[in-house]
Amino acid sequence: MPLRLALKVDVDTDRGTRDGVPNLVADCRAIGAPACFLFSLGPDQTGRAITRVLRPGFFKKVSRTSVVQIYGVRTLLNGTLLPAPHIGRRHAATMRAVRDAGFEVGIHCYNHYRWQDYLQRMTQPEVDAEFLAARAEFRRIFGAEAHTAGAAGWQSNARSRHAYDAAGLRYASDTRGGAPFFPRIAGQVFRTLEIPSTLPTFDELMGRPEYPDDAIVDHYLSLLRDDLVNVLTIHAEIEGMGRRALFGELLSALRRTGVEFVRLDDYARELLANRAAIPVREQVMAEIDGRSGLVAAQAPD
Repeated sequence: MPLRLALKVDVDTDRGTRDGVPNLVADCRAIGAPACFLFSLGPDQTGRAITRVLRPGFFKKVSRTSVVQIYGVRTLLNGTLLPAPHIGRRHAATMRAVRDAGFEVGIHCYNHYRWQDYLQRMTQPEVDAEFLAARAEFRRIFGAEAHTAGAAGWQSNARSRHAYDAAGLRYASDTRGGAPFFPRIAGQVFRTLEIPSTLPTFDELMGRPEYPDDAIVDHYLSLLRDDLVNVLTIHAEIEGMGRRALFGELLSALRRTGVEFVRLDDYARELLANRAAIPVREQVMAEIDGRSGLVAAQAPD
């Protein structure tokens, strides 16, 4: 089978929306690659993420990924010493331009900091309210309901899955794993199709001695599988800004290799045409190489 790849763009911050998103739109259009842009729609409180210093592996990641260089000082002060800019209100035109350029759009979150850092402690009403806020802002900007979502920081649980099912999403992309599945958590099976990210992210490789910049492109090529659609999550703040040139090299290498770029929504429709063939798999929280803390993952078979 030919190698197939889908790009999922997580947009975390005000600056990433303003600067990184247009860059990625231009780069993907230049090579004819579709992508799904998932937007953070509410206040940018990135500065409050300093609370993550207590997570295992946080300092190691910060020391090798040049967080200040990637995000900028101003972004790292948003929600603390500086007011939290409301991303949806400031950049609605930018978001609509992505859709109008032919790209798929969906929900990343309302408040990225709150979802990533507090989802696991939220009650069902709190999770519902947070996701309803994201849906409302998405409707205000795009004039329609979102058909997909991908959780901030790969933070997902039974309560967020319940909110997704209630929203009637076509599919979600909240986890790390392999083939698409219907998630089962604590015995409950959820009906929203999950399409996991199958490949490591740039920030999970950056700065590690075993992955110098001149080895990253070949490493990605070596990881591609021909038995599924490979899913690569990229970030507006990284591949669209500080590591834009390296991402461009990867796009060019993928095209030269003959990789077929596919839309995630088309892939979801393809899968859902034979819903009975989609397996049910356990969703768990697990450590991922190169990332601090726990993320939602597809349990091994």
